[in-house]
Amino acid sequence: MIEIEHLVKRYGEISAVDDISMHIGQGKIYGLLGKNGAGKSTTMNIMTGYIGATSGSVRICGHDIFKEAAKAKRCIGYLPEVPPLYTDMTVYEYLRFCAELKEIEKKEREDSVDAVMERTKILDVEDRLIRNLSKGYRQRVGLAQAILGYPPIIILDEPSVGLDPAQMVEMRELIRELGKEHTILLSSHLLSEVSAVCDYVFIISKGRLVAENTLEELTKDGRSLEEVFMELTGEKEEQTA
Repeated sequence: MIEIEHLVKRYGEISAVDDISMHIGQGKIYGLLGKNGAGKSTTMNIMTGYIGATSGSVRICGHDIFKEAAKAKRCIGYLPEVPPLYTDMTVYEYLRFCAELKEIEKKEREDSVDAVMERTKILDVEDRLIRNLSKGYRQRVGLAQAILGYPPIIILDEPSVGLDPAQMVEMRELIRELGKEHTILLSSHLLSEVSAVCDYVFIISKGRLVAENTLEELTKDGRSLEEVFMELTGEKEEQTA
């Protein structure tokens, strides 16, 4: 579903992404793990068409993100680290607006918005202004816009950042539920989050892909994911949950 070949992104002399190749198949939850600044967000921003690449290729469901951006983006629902919310809108108004942007047919918009609100458990705040919502609810609204139209691929960049422990548990439950119907790529620097929800893990360090495998294979010798991560990156996790 996603094919990344020799992806490079440079800013002057600095390589934020350094020759990364990844292949993501259908029907699993994939984790993109790395410390802050490892290149995770840059990789995701290229994959979703937000920024260009210095070199390399990205194909989404067979569509080149650089040459067929519109077709590729229709296959993706994206929740960036900072959700793109219009805080002066109510939750319902915002999601209705997002449905229009995604070109969901007019006769289907109301049902689509109701369905994603129910799925993300935000029906009880549909008439509230987004600026008055808690961080947890804002993340849920961001997730609702990502799954509008039910794209086959959902890309989540640090979906639990800033959430309290209870909200993190709720977000992880939502991600597991979505993983039953979508292919999910989840970026995180939290080892506990990746361990809790992901089937397959990519580990990035300093812009390079240093390991990839199932969680079971990465830890089959009895080591924890934290021990594997520290060995491969030479860095301790900055934050645990």
